[in-house]
Amino acid sequence: MKALVFERSLPRFAAARVAHVLGSSSRAASLGPLRLVDTDPPELPADGWVHVRPLVSGICGSDLATIEGASSRYFEPMVSFPFIPGHEVVGVLEDVAKPDDRSPALTAGSRVVLEPVLGCAARGIEPPCSPCARGETGSCQNLAFGHLSPGLQTGFCADTGGGWSTGTLVAHLSQLHEVPASMSDEEAVMVEPAACALHAVLGAGIAPGSQVAVLGAGTLGLLVVAAIRQVCDPSSLLVGARYHHQRVMALELGADQALEPEELARALRRRSRSMLLGVDLTGGADVVIDCVASSDSIRSCLAMVRPRGRVVLLGMPAKQTLDLTPLWHREISLSGAYAYGTENVGDGRRRTFELAMELTRSARLGRLVSARYPIDRFEEAIAHAASAGRRGSVKVVFDLAARPPRSSKGRSA
Repeated sequence: MKALVFERSLPRFAAARVAHVLGSSSRAASLGPLRLVDTDPPELPADGWVHVRPLVSGICGSDLATIEGASSRYFEPMVSFPFIPGHEVVGVLEDVAKPDDRSPALTAGSRVVLEPVLGCAARGIEPPCSPCARGETGSCQNLAFGHLSPGLQTGFCADTGGGWSTGTLVAHLSQLHEVPASMSDEEAVMVEPAACALHAVLGAGIAPGSQVAVLGAGTLGLLVVAAIRQVCDPSSLLVGARYHHQRVMALELGADQALEPEELARALRRRSRSMLLGVDLTGGADVVIDCVASSDSIRSCLAMVRPRGRVVLLGMPAKQTLDLTPLWHREISLSGAYAYGTENVGDGRRRTFELAMELTRSARLGRLVSARYPIDRFEEAIAHAASAGRRGSVKVVFDLAARPPRSSKGRSA
């Protein structure tokens, strides 16, 4: 099978980092540790595992950060090499395994969405850790243990394969969700990022009547807007978006105002009847969700949230240089939002992916898929994803059912 493989190579990693700093994501892809190769499909690690053939796989911000050498070294103990990237996956089940009480009954040929976190169930660890026992698989404490190599998710683990492949990956039945026949591949590939957005929104403490701001309107920012309108009842929802098409889409998905990022604090100042003290508002939004995760964006969010308000960090940060004095002085809650699991909804708990399926259909999130590339054009695809905003796009994906690439065994990327 053809697959994009990311290998451990410090010289190539450094070259990718330099290319990224110089502003060339396509060069980062071609110079870095990512290669298009012929490789064998991964073997089934244990009982309860199946082969899945990817149909469509998204390019995520965390994938770009890894390829460009911009990801934090914090993740090193939770990744094993070489790995095949791709954790936003819709595919076809190639074979079946006997389900257990926690896994769905699926038949060969079923179309499925992958829930990529490799928690205790996938790793064969019994009894499960406390978070997994509560259904909070995104907080699993055993990401480097069990019968798998280290890997926080499929797409970052040497044993599982990943979505950027024309062959198969392996998945535990507990990771799979059947896709309704009425749902398109474009909609299905948005379920995983929609689950991330829903988890962040449901954990943000957005009370009815709250003033909410979202900074950033790439894929995650737009999905957060859709999620807020689906599950919350804010008095106002303001979005800071750099590009015109992002502002248009944010309004379509339910924002009350969509402004350039520099205008967001001014609009919040008017709505909250705040004054400006240095660069900080004396009042501000009740909740601000940061979907950019740079030092500048975090600082902006701290300046726009009211005293004792909450800032939620959803975008994946790299190394930060940040003055946290306002966090202390204004008693702001700063929290992270990663992955998913189960959520408190009404009087019970539901899996985040079930809620994300509903959000994806009701908000027609398949329209966010802007471009599809075959795997042999991966350099173009990665460059497009890295500059999606500037190019009027949102989500860029690999179309694994497209014409297979020309024979290029060991082709370096």
